[in-house]
Amino acid sequence: MRCDFADSLLHSYFDGELSAFHATEFERHLQRCADCASELGSQDILSGRLRAAQLYEVAPASLLQKIRAELRPVAPSNAGSRPLLWHWLAAAATLLLVAFVGWRVIPELGSDDYQAEFAEEIVDAHAHSLQPGHLTGVASNDEQAVKKWFEGKHKFALPVHDFANDGFALQGGRVDDVEGRTVAALVYERRGHLINVFIWPTREPDASPRAGSRHGYAWVDWRKGKIEFCAVSDADPVDLRQLHQLFDE
Repeated sequence: MRCDFADSLLHSYFDGELSAFHATEFERHLQRCADCASELGSQDILSGRLRAAQLYEVAPASLLQKIRAELRPVAPSNAGSRPLLWHWLAAAATLLLVAFVGWRVIPELGSDDYQAEFAEEIVDAHAHSLQPGHLTGVASNDEQAVKKWFEGKHKFALPVHDFANDGFALQGGRVDDVEGRTVAALVYERRGHLINVFIWPTREPDASPRAGSRHGYAWVDWRKGKIEFCAVSDADPVDLRQLHQLFDE
């Protein structure tokens, strides 16, 4: 089966169009996905072949004469040095690209930056949801009603649970955007505090929770069953860890 990342992120990564957050996330995935690694290599080979092929249309002699007539004469020494300079620039660019990719695919070298950017993005999304009219797309504590609302909006089975008996009352859900990625968000209320649980599919293995804080908001992130969760709130961090345990049961 074709990897989802091959359609959503691979080409943007190859063209250098991803943010630091998404690029780092894709590189984590790249280490475990042979399909994407192979496809990325194929893209690089194809790009090299196209450059080497020097595909171009030869300009008519009349056009060349017209252009030359309008240009100031160029000293022979400069004209003769251009092909050599071009080759040196191309070689330097290639070396820089290799060095850049070699650095980026080692996650340990950028792990602090990745976690900082992750925290910034997820907290910004939470804070934005607290603005009037942005909290929920469906306001309900009925698990089935919320699940039905999400049908067709995501390609994975969204785990919707109301933990009201444990002090976490389901308020509803919405579709959100975190750094260009569409994610599901379930909203809970705990002692007057609103908690967003952002949920999206992943190909990464299960992972123990990571926790942190940003701008007065606490967050807990974990992965289980090919799904990544991140709970964010100004509630007590102990409450977020308890909510994580409820989702894990």
